[in-house]
Amino acid sequence: MEQTLRQLGELLLGSVPTILLLLTVYLLYVLLVYRPLTAVLGERRKRTQGAMEKARADIQSAEARTDEYEKRLREARQKVFRNLETRRGQAGQARTEAVNEARARAQEQVKQARALLEQDKQEAMTKLQGEAGRLATDIVRTVLRPVTAPSQVGG
Repeated sequence: MEQTLRQLGELLLGSVPTILLLLTVYLLYVLLVYRPLTAVLGERRKRTQGAMEKARADIQSAEARTDEYEKRLREARQKVFRNLETRRGQAGQARTEAVNEARARAQEQVKQARALLEQDKQEAMTKLQGEAGRLATDIVRTVLRPVTAPSQVGG
């Protein structure tokens, strides 16, 4: 057993430089690679998170602008439709006024034509009465006229 312990002691003594070398490599790794890499990854994460937050903010801003644009577009369309309805109403009123005016003119023309017809009728009646009186007088004269020459009727 002494021999085993001695061999074990020699092994431990021989492994001291390896242990020291391994510790040195570990310390150099931590100082030269791990800490700078961790710092770079942390900075990268911060920048990535910042970029993500900025992108989210930009998306929200774009959505807000889109909503505002759509709202203005709806308002403009409503205004156009209101203007169209107003113009249609005005055109309807103008058409109604034109029809009423034409109807009134037509009624006035009909009234004037009836008055002229009534006047012509009165004149015709007056002429007919005068003519009827003259014809009646002629008929009476013809019927009552003395017979001057015997007629040769029945032969």
